[in-house]
Amino acid sequence: MNVLVLGKGKTGSLVAEVARERGHNVSAVDEFDNIDGSALTPEKLAMIDVAIDFTAPSAVLDNIKACARAGKALVVGTTGWYGEIPVIKKLVEESGIGFIYGSNFSVGVNLFFEVARTAAAALNHGYRGQIGERHHTQKKDAPSGTAVVLQNVIQEASGHELKITSIREGDTVGMHFVVLDSPNDTIMLTHDAKSRRGFAQGAVQAAEWIAGKKGFYDFKQVFREMKA
Repeated sequence: MNVLVLGKGKTGSLVAEVARERGHNVSAVDEFDNIDGSALTPEKLAMIDVAIDFTAPSAVLDNIKACARAGKALVVGTTGWYGEIPVIKKLVEESGIGFIYGSNFSVGVNLFFEVARTAAAALNHGYRGQIGERHHTQKKDAPSGTAVVLQNVIQEASGHELKITSIREGDTVGMHFVVLDSPNDTIMLTHDAKSRRGFAQGAVQAAEWIAGKKGFYDFKQVFREMKA
């Protein structure tokens, strides 16, 4: 499969590495060489099967639109654009491409969401809760997209919206936690990423899965269908 990685940052570079390890032909474009999606013309994308975006909120929408115009499937790991989901979903459906996005492409994090959904029942039994997330100082959005999804998952399950506390320090890969506290006990749920490799592997698995498909998908809803 011919894969184009958009973004040459830490995660994008690792995505390219993992894709090569899994036998794919990989090329990459830096966001600074792709202003307003200018490097993503139909001609330049002609031989590409799937693009994977790990750029920035300021760049991702132009990249999505360019891939839609070219009729190319796209995996989006960039966060900070979710207010535009209804518009992008319509664009994807009209263009007939395959599109999969996720706040976090780690299988472990998506299992963490499911655990949190179950634990959210505590909020209707006298528990008080909070969400926390800790990331490296270069992370562009706060709270993280993963924390926002976690907040939504818990609210959907319990009817309670928990406050998110964001911490930016050092080179922390990514930690998310939920604390549910009562006078009798405390429940603590934590996902602590050891490296970015889990995110990168999940994104490549998503690219393999979406190739040849049409439609708009959320990674957390379909990750169980993907090959390890």
